[in-house]
Amino acid sequence: MSTETVTAAAPDLRRWTPPTVEVRRGGVLGADLGGFDVLAVPVAAGEGADAPLQPRPGAADAAVRYGIDLAAACTAEGFTGRAAQTTRLPVPAPQGSPRRLLVVGVGDSSPTALRRSGAALARAVGSASGDVATTLADGVGSAGARAFVEGFLLASYVPPVSGRRAATAPAPRRLLLLGAVDAADVRHAEVSAGATVLTRDLAATPSNLKDPQWMTAQALEVAAGLRLKVEVRDEDRLRREGFGGLLAVGAGSASSPALVQVGWTPRARPDAPHVVLVGKGITYDTGGLGIKPRESMVAMKTDMAGSAAVLAVVAAAARLKLPVKVTGLLALAENAFGAAAYRPGDVVTHYGGRTTEVNNTDAEGRVVLGDALAYADAVLRPDVLVDVATLTGAATLGLGKRHAALYSGDAELVAQLEAAAAASGERVWHMPLVEDYVSALDSDVADARQVTTTPGHGGGSIVAALFLRPFTGGRRWAHLDIAGTGRADGPEHEVVKGATGYGARLLLEWLETSVAAGAR
Repeated sequence: MSTETVTAAAPDLRRWTPPTVEVRRGGVLGADLGGFDVLAVPVAAGEGADAPLQPRPGAADAAVRYGIDLAAACTAEGFTGRAAQTTRLPVPAPQGSPRRLLVVGVGDSSPTALRRSGAALARAVGSASGDVATTLADGVGSAGARAFVEGFLLASYVPPVSGRRAATAPAPRRLLLLGAVDAADVRHAEVSAGATVLTRDLAATPSNLKDPQWMTAQALEVAAGLRLKVEVRDEDRLRREGFGGLLAVGAGSASSPALVQVGWTPRARPDAPHVVLVGKGITYDTGGLGIKPRESMVAMKTDMAGSAAVLAVVAAAARLKLPVKVTGLLALAENAFGAAAYRPGDVVTHYGGRTTEVNNTDAEGRVVLGDALAYADAVLRPDVLVDVATLTGAATLGLGKRHAALYSGDAELVAQLEAAAAASGERVWHMPLVEDYVSALDSDVADARQVTTTPGHGGGSIVAALFLRPFTGGRRWAHLDIAGTGRADGPEHEVVKGATGYGARLLLEWLETSVAAGAR
């Protein structure tokens, strides 16, 4: 393992501390809640247009405790009970009770509704407010309780702070879950939400602090104590072993490229299925010699979000002790411009010998992924191979910013990932691998062009997926283009502005419910 160039984490980067989650059996009546600022109770809409509101666990008891007519108070405030609706009831707090009483709509009480209600509660309370007691997770089942806690934690998130004068960090908020809630479900939600938080933290870190060596240091830090095996290929080793794609993309930067391999292997399962996850890790993307417009560069610190999600998923798999062997490959480089930068017209030789004619230095993600996918196929030989990357603006044009483009020719794998997307709330849309488009990548000087040069061809996200496919060696493979979902212009439910952390919960859900379930 080569770690000579690894640098320590930046000392002026301060990360958010998530709320602590506690479980207390029992309900609202008689409970000492004086140390909490907010009591939140669930109410659902009636089943018909004129049907009365439906109080859920704890709501009726809260009405007794505060001495109010809950239905009348909700009606007066225009409360309908739809999912994620919140209203503060203007009532005085009895002795020993939280000073604010919130009603939260839970809609049909599905996991999606509860996740959104948890997020709405976190935003209604506000980042500077205190501790919250609630019955929203009472009696909603494992999936519902997990979703609610995830939503609350994820919407509470604050990005890392750097460059501002240090201030006293507020104490972590407490979330108290009242009623029949399984602590194991809370722990699971903390792990899954934590994977998204780690992905967000890494992607939101400014690129003057974050380069391939910084990301390598983060991988080593995350792996410590989790029994994760880490192998680092630095620039010299990449050159010796023929990783021409990573070397070409990273050539114009003062920060050298790296390929970081991090793996979780369950002790008692030598026959466990092996999944390799490959993440695009461009720590900053100028576009290279094909330089981007200024506006397009502003968000490029998040161009390594795929590698961040991969690292977070491997760590979460270890924390949950999934009976699946999971290997993550972080393909790390900075795409800069300078005297040594790769050029349009160059021919790049990837790991394993496949060659690419470069036509656009701003289409660098597929170049580094080609190396990593080829290595995974030839050396790691997984049962399933999945890559995740902020790859093409075309995916955003076609699907917007709430669905990732999913490519795979494996119907079973597509169905599994679609089910995981529905369960996690991280949405995907299955896109076609159009065989008629393959010829658009034909090259006279290499095995393939990097991009099509046919004017007006379109289908850029599809063409990128077709470019990647030969590197997978015909293995079971899926490609997730998260260019739209990896960053957001504003908050929506559990999604926050900026780096969203997309992909971590989706892939973790898939590993647990499809891959691990089939291995048991």
